[in-house]
Amino acid sequence: MVTESVVRDIATVARIGAVPSILQMVCTATGMRFAAVARVTEDTWTACAVRDEIDFGLKPGGELPLKTTICDEIRASGRAIIIDHVSADPHFRTHHTPRMYGFQSYISVPITRTNGEFFGTLCALDPLPAKVSDAKVIATFELFCQLISLQLDAEERLETSEAALFDEKQTAELREQFIAVLGHDMRTPLSSVMAGVHALQRLPLTTQAVAVVERMKRSGDRMARLIDNILDFARGRLGGGIPVFRQPEPHLGQTLAHVIAELAAIHPERRVEARIDIPKPVACDPGRIAQLLSNLLSNALVHGAVDQPVEVFARRDGDLFLLSVTNAGEPIPKETQQRLFHPFSRGSSATRQEGLGLGLYIAYQIAAAHNGTLNLESTPAGTTFTLSMPAGK
Repeated sequence: MVTESVVRDIATVARIGAVPSILQMVCTATGMRFAAVARVTEDTWTACAVRDEIDFGLKPGGELPLKTTICDEIRASGRAIIIDHVSADPHFRTHHTPRMYGFQSYISVPITRTNGEFFGTLCALDPLPAKVSDAKVIATFELFCQLISLQLDAEERLETSEAALFDEKQTAELREQFIAVLGHDMRTPLSSVMAGVHALQRLPLTTQAVAVVERMKRSGDRMARLIDNILDFARGRLGGGIPVFRQPEPHLGQTLAHVIAELAAIHPERRVEARIDIPKPVACDPGRIAQLLSNLLSNALVHGAVDQPVEVFARRDGDLFLLSVTNAGEPIPKETQQRLFHPFSRGSSATRQEGLGLGLYIAYQIAAAHNGTLNLESTPAGTTFTLSMPAGK
């Protein structure tokens, strides 16, 4: 019975494109009309590849009883067996294998893996005598066996790499699907909480209660932004990309000013200086551009020098729309810059860490979705993130 491991070996040999040509050359070089690559174990003899011009009857996957073959002796000794003419050979003329299978000439050379493990044999036979004990023929067989061994190793490495890649891809897909489901499931309870907060704000409350409700609202707004980032990350990684709906937007400047005012209110201890000059409409998704600015400005307010202002500059320059956010402080190390736009990436551990490390990744994806770029320049003079994208007509 063919075991699962032998089935895999047959499939591996089948993937080696050179094997059919090797069997053809074996037959041509020896004049024999049957050649095969056999997998030989302690219990089984199984054909992996066959060239049969004498109707021997074996096909890939076909088995012979192990003890009826000479290959069993080769497995035990590790040495080739070569017979020009069975009837004239003092040892093999009475051997049971030639009588059973009716051949007069035979050659079988062991295939040994590079790790020293015995795999099987490259063999050939014919009902007629043939001169196969020639040194060149034997050397050719040995060369072919080495080639098959090397190809077996290469196929095994490829199969292992593909399996590891498949497992990694499956794990990544499951993780990202989980994140998407988690994001959706978190929205429902948060919506209920925020509805309660808004209802409380309409009621007469004590000064202390007003402060508590305001903190609840800020926390809820922050959680909503985190959920949005999770969902955008999942959309981007699951193949659909972050959706944008581009249209000529005449009020982009007002939208950006609202984002700046909102974040300035959350960080009253910080100073934000803005210059916005957008006299013509910009073809964009205004909500996504606002999200990009929010992510960049939040990042600058958290990581920038607290005693220096954060500068926001937005303008339409011909056919381009430019948006930049600059903060003072220690420059970002080069090795950190290379991974800042990766998901879950964070800056220096010395600074206060907030969020999931998705803000810059999502900002980068929003820029790409607008056919634009998001670049970083960080020097002792300051750190600047700049969006550059087509502004449309």
